[in-house]
Amino acid sequence: MLVVREVAVVRMSGLSRGVVATVTAFALLTLAALPAHAAPVPTADPSECDETASERYDWGEPDRRSDFQDGLPPDWHPYGPEPGHAKNGIRTPEAITVADGVVTITATQDGTTGAMSWHPGQKYGRWEACVRSDEGKGGINALLLLWPVAEDFPVGGEIDWMEILSDDRQETSFFLHYGPNNDQTYGSVQHDSTEWSAYALEWTPEKITAFVDGEEWYSTTETDKFPPRPMNMTMQLDYFGDAGGGTAMHMDWAGQWALPESEPAELSLAPGDPATGQPKDYPERAPRVLDDPGGS
Repeated sequence: MLVVREVAVVRMSGLSRGVVATVTAFALLTLAALPAHAAPVPTADPSECDETASERYDWGEPDRRSDFQDGLPPDWHPYGPEPGHAKNGIRTPEAITVADGVVTITATQDGTTGAMSWHPGQKYGRWEACVRSDEGKGGINALLLLWPVAEDFPVGGEIDWMEILSDDRQETSFFLHYGPNNDQTYGSVQHDSTEWSAYALEWTPEKITAFVDGEEWYSTTETDKFPPRPMNMTMQLDYFGDAGGGTAMHMDWAGQWALPESEPAELSLAPGDPATGQPKDYPERAPRVLDDPGGS
């Protein structure tokens, strides 16, 4: 059961799939004719998340999907190496690993951690990711968010549709950042994010809605606070200082859907390019107009 807390407005400075095979007699004969060393036909990787918003609300096939079966796809762009969130700790690509179809970001007690962005972005759309977060010991938050492709925060907005601050990972927060003073709206839900969970976001011209395991838990129709331009998804394990130990977060898959109202981003990163959370210090890593914008 989801327990949703009352939404408040605050102001802050700064920031299954199973494959059923019916084997006919003909197929048995065919298999019998194969040499003994023939390799079995690979099957689809099963999802770690059984309940999703995309299935419940019939979103259809995503326009883009990552399942990490062949490592980190080139349209995912690790940050760094560079200072971390609010210049705390270090973000490094070495903190991001892929094994058995799951990408993991690991953070150490001293703040060596990672983040990565998914390009190209869009204005309006749907996103969903199957993720799990290890328990922490203070000072390290697990996030899924939309970040302004133009790197013009705070006026470009920010949508944190999964930010887990609690050490036991039992409470998830939502933050919608807006305006030149980085004002924010906020909501939270009680949910065990140490288990595989499908976190999703739908952003239309009229409404922003957050889901977990197919259940809506936050929404807002205050359109004057919506981001003004395209956004891209990022996965971040952010260090805020004074951590009592390390932790990690994991992603099994991610999907992105365009809507009829969606506007594709004109800025992007080329496949394999590094990304940055510090565009003023590393402008060469910021999204830009590409000769082949569809190549990312």
